Amino acid sequence: MHKSLLPTKKISFFIPSLQGGGAEKTMMNLASGLAEHGLEIDLVIADAKGPFLSDLSPKVRVVDLSASRVLTSLPGLVRYLRREKPMVLLSALDHANVIVIFARFISCISTNIILSVHHPLSVALRSPNTLIEKMMPSLIRMSYSKACKVVSVSKGVGCDLISNFGLQANKVRTIYNPIINSELYDLGQKSISHPWFEPQQPPVILAVGRLSFEKDYPTLIRAFQRVRQQRSVRLLILGEGGERSKLEGLVRALGLGEDVELPGFVPNPYAFMRKASCFVLPSLFEGFGNVLVEALAMGCPVVSTDCPTGPTEILEGGKWGTLVPVGDYEAMAAAILGKLEINRKDTPPLLNSYLQRFELEEVMLQYLDMIFPDTHRGDIMTVKKRGPPSASPD
Repeated sequence: MHKSLLPTKKISFFIPSLQGGGAEKTMMNLASGLAEHGLEIDLVIADAKGPFLSDLSPKVRVVDLSASRVLTSLPGLVRYLRREKPMVLLSALDHANVIVIFARFISCISTNIILSVHHPLSVALRSPNTLIEKMMPSLIRMSYSKACKVVSVSKGVGCDLISNFGLQANKVRTIYNPIINSELYDLGQKSISHPWFEPQQPPVILAVGRLSFEKDYPTLIRAFQRVRQQRSVRLLILGEGGERSKLEGLVRALGLGEDVELPGFVPNPYAFMRKASCFVLPSLFEGFGNVLVEALAMGCPVVSTDCPTGPTEILEGGKWGTLVPVGDYEAMAAAILGKLEINRKDTPPLLNSYLQRFELEEVMLQYLDMIFPDTHRGDIMTVKKRGPPSASPD
C-alpha cells in the first residue's frame, strides 16, 4: 500500500464479540487485512471473547468495553468515540448497528458510520420473541438512514433493505464478504486425525455452521437418512449452538447415531472441506453463506437450499453447485447422491477465476473505495493474490 496517498486517521470497527459466526469472521478479516496494509485500525468489542480473538492480526488494537450485552456497551462506546474520534466506524449485526448510531448521536462527533447487514432483515425479524425483537424493525428504519453507507453482503439483502426498510438505493452498496486469503488455503492443507477420513472409509457429507433454527439441520439429517438407505455414508456437522439437544434427539430417533457426529465448533473446518465428499448448506435463510465460498475454494462439491438471499448469488443460479428447495429433504438427498458420484478432479476450470471476487484483497479495495472515495483505486493498494492449491484432496 502507498501509505502517503491515504489519510492517516483511524478506522474503527465495532462488534459485540468474536464468537464463531460469519459476521464476526468478516469483521476480523477486514480489520486484520487493513491493519496489515498499514492503516491504523481499532477493533472495539462489547465483550472481547470468542474463538476468533486469537486469529486477529497483532497490528489491530483491541478495545474491550467489558459489557455483558450490546445495549450496556453504549456508555463505553460513547466514551471511546469522544476520546478517539475515528474517521470511520464500521459495524455489523442488527443490535450493534443500532447502538453505534445512538452512540454517534450522543457523542456529538462527525465520525462517518458504515453499517453492514449480513442477513435479510425482513426474514430474520419475521417471528419476534422478545420486546426488543418486536422493536427492531422500527429501530432499524429510524437509525439505519442516519448512516453514511449501509453495506449489504448480497444483492438480495440490499433489495430487502430498500424495499422493506425504506433505505434509499444510493445509500446501500453490495460488497461480498472477504472469504478467501492465503491462510484459508494453508489451513485447508492441514492433516485431519478424524478416523472417518482414513483410507477406505465411506464418504463424508459435511455441514458447517451454528446449531440454530435458521440453519435447518433437521432437514439435512432427514436427507442423510435417505442417502444412507442407498449407500454407506456418514454425516459430520461442525458447529455449536442452542439446537444441539434437539438435533441429537432427532439423530437418535432415526437410528443414525453411529454415522452422524456433531463435534462442536472446529477452528479449522477447511481441512474437513478439502476431504469431504459433499458439502451441504440446508438453511432456511442466509444473508450470504460464507461456508459455500469456503467449500468451493477447497474444491468440495456443494449442495445448498435456494433460500433467501445469498446462496443463489454465490452459486450463480446453480452453475457452481446444486440448489434445492428449502425444507425438501427428498430433493436434498437426491442432490447429495449426485454429488457423491463426482470426481473431485473435475472442478470447473473457471471456478478459481470466479472465486477471486471473494478474496480479501479485492473486498478490502471495495471498502477503501467507499471510505476514501477521492483516492484512485490503483493508488490504494498493491494487490497480491495467491491462487488455490489443487482441488484434489491429496
